[in-house]
Amino acid sequence: MDREITPQERRKALRKQIIIYGCVALAAAGLLLVVFNMARDSVNVADLKFAAVDRGDVDATIPASGTVAPAFEEVINSPISSKVVEVYHRAGDVVEAGTPLLRLDLDAARTDYDSQLDKLAMLRLQLDQLRANNRTRLSELKKQIEVSRMKLRRQEAELKNERYLDSIGSGTTDRVREVELACNSQKLELEQLEEQLTNETDVKKADEQLKLLEIEIMEKELGQLGRTLGDAEIRAPRRATVTTIADRLGATVSAGQQVATVADLGHYRVDAQVAESYAPDLKAGSRVWLKISRQTLEGLVGAVSPTARSGMLDVRVTILNDSATVLRPGVKAEVKISNGLRADVVRVPNLSFYTGPGTYQLYVRRPGAGELERRNVQLGAAGYDYVEVVSGLNTGEQIVASDTKRFENALNVKLKE
Repeated sequence: MDREITPQERRKALRKQIIIYGCVALAAAGLLLVVFNMARDSVNVADLKFAAVDRGDVDATIPASGTVAPAFEEVINSPISSKVVEVYHRAGDVVEAGTPLLRLDLDAARTDYDSQLDKLAMLRLQLDQLRANNRTRLSELKKQIEVSRMKLRRQEAELKNERYLDSIGSGTTDRVREVELACNSQKLELEQLEEQLTNETDVKKADEQLKLLEIEIMEKELGQLGRTLGDAEIRAPRRATVTTIADRLGATVSAGQQVATVADLGHYRVDAQVAESYAPDLKAGSRVWLKISRQTLEGLVGAVSPTARSGMLDVRVTILNDSATVLRPGVKAEVKISNGLRADVVRVPNLSFYTGPGTYQLYVRRPGAGELERRNVQLGAAGYDYVEVVSGLNTGEQIVASDTKRFENALNVKLKE
């Protein structure tokens, strides 16, 4: 059964509805006030900087970061294990080609070199001795062969006489057979000596070639050791500045250890790193713009590394004005590499807000308009000077190039002269 609502309950419900409707009305009024204020912000034209939207070419670029390095830098390593005896120059000294930088202890290396020289002289003497022995032995065999031939000729003459005597009845058959046997025996002896001469000639020749090979190997080892001794006299390879040097006297250095570095500090290059996703667009000879300490320099891509490290490619940039005063080793450089020309496109100047292709909220001033309009603008490829406009802007319009934080939430901004 339904209960009748009392007057007190009706009044209470009415008051609740009034409070709810009042709160909603106040919130709506506040929101309208905010929207009105956002839409009606104003700013002096003199306080703003504008950039014009026009049509032209955009030389698209690939962004990269780089570091300035000497155009020439050479690391000098110790060719032997030794210790530092003397240091002739310090880091920062300018030296000429061939100038001694430091001296290593070479006593042990020179002793080893002299010992190898003695071994080489011994091998050459052994070769001379071997050749003399070979000549003596082969000469003896040749004389034995000559004697054997003389004996054979005498046996053949005797055999001829015996056969003649046997034919006239003055000799005997047995005597003929005896002389024939002696003659055949002499032939075999001569053949044996001739074969022995041939074999021993080949053996002696092989022995001499083996000894010659030992001498050649020793000469190459001595040549290498001589070059090592020459390299151990640490000298500047060309006119340059000493950047690092092992200046601790008595310090031990191992073979292959770095003992000095020299560089040409009058000319520089830039070692840049580019994301490997740009690899297909990187080409030697492409134009490069370098921003170093607020100064802009131009260059060319000299070489591109064929392999990537940690997702980055190494690119060496040759600077056209490689002796500019702003260049210093280790200075960071903002690098932009040319990636083709976008011809006759809508463009805006490349300002600090641009961080890559995408959509940006920009304040736009139409020609002759007295207010700014917040607009979504799609930007594409960027060059050193300009950025390509994909959509959202028309030629003749202007964008605000100065700070817009004071009215960044406003949809429209009134301009005051």
